[in-house]
Amino acid sequence: MAHKAGFVSIIGKPNVGKSTLMNALIGEKLSIITPKAQTTRHRILGIVNEEDYQIVFSDTPGIIKPRYGLQDSMMSSVSGALSDADLLLFVTDINEEHDENDVLDKILNTTIPMIVLINKIDNATQEQVEEKMAYWQELLKPKQIFAISALHKYNLDGIMEMVLDYLPEHAPYYDKEDLTDRTQRFFVSEIIREKIFNNYQKEIPYSTEVLIKAYKEEENLTRISAEIVVERDSQKNILIGKGGAMLKKVGTEARKDIEKFLDQKVFLETFVKVIPDWRSKKNYLKSFGYEN
Repeated sequence: MAHKAGFVSIIGKPNVGKSTLMNALIGEKLSIITPKAQTTRHRILGIVNEEDYQIVFSDTPGIIKPRYGLQDSMMSSVSGALSDADLLLFVTDINEEHDENDVLDKILNTTIPMIVLINKIDNATQEQVEEKMAYWQELLKPKQIFAISALHKYNLDGIMEMVLDYLPEHAPYYDKEDLTDRTQRFFVSEIIREKIFNNYQKEIPYSTEVLIKAYKEEENLTRISAEIVVERDSQKNILIGKGGAMLKKVGTEARKDIEKFLDQKVFLETFVKVIPDWRSKKNYLKSFGYEN
C-alpha cells in the first residue's frame, strides 16, 4: 500500500475548541487549553504516525482582527498554515453568533479542500445542529460537515477517516518517532503560560510571555529557570502577589504538570521581568520566537 502524508490545518475563531480538538486527535496534550480566548499564540504541529501514513496537524491561533504586533504575528502564522495545507479543518462553535467576516476573509476563496467541524454540541438540540450544518453548507460548500464534541471525543473517528481520504501519496515529512516540531523547552514555557491564564484575570495573561532561561537535565532531576515577562510594574506586582504567594502557586501548579510531561522530577524557579510594551515591539517579538 502506498504511503500517505500531508498537512492538515485546524483553523477558526478564538475559543471554539481547536486546541482541544488537536490534542484529542493526536492523543497527547501539546496545545494549552484554557477557558479564555486567544490562548494559542504559535502554530503548533502535532504528528500522527502509522505504518502507512503520517498526518501533520497544525493548531493555529484563533482568527481575529489584529490590534498590535503580537496579534499581527499570530495572524501570520495562520496564513502560513493556510498556504501549505493539504486539507483545512474549520472549527466553529454551535453557539457562535458573532461576526464571522474576519474568518471568512481568510477561507472563503480558498481552493484547499475543507471539512467544517461544528464543536461543543453536547447540550445542543438536533434542530440547532441541523440549522448550523445547513448554514455552513450554504456559505462554504465544504467537502463534509461533522457535528462533534472535541472535549468528549464524540464523532472524532469519522474525522480521521475523512482526513486520510484527502491526504496525498507522499513520503513522511518528519521522522516516524516525532510527535511535534517543537522542543521540550517550548512546551515547558507553554505549561507555565497556561497556569498564568488559569490564575489571573483581565489583561494579565495576554500581556505575559514566558522565556526558559536555563534548562539542565541531570540524572534524576531537570532544573529549569523561567522568566515571566510583563509590560508594566503593576502587572509584575499582581503576578507575584502578596508575599510572593501567587507566583508560588503558579510555579507549583506548573512544576507538577512539567513533571508529568517530562516524566522526571523538576526543580522550577521563576522570575518576573518588565519590558514595557513588548507586544508591539518587533525586536522583542522576534527574539521571543514570533514571526514577522
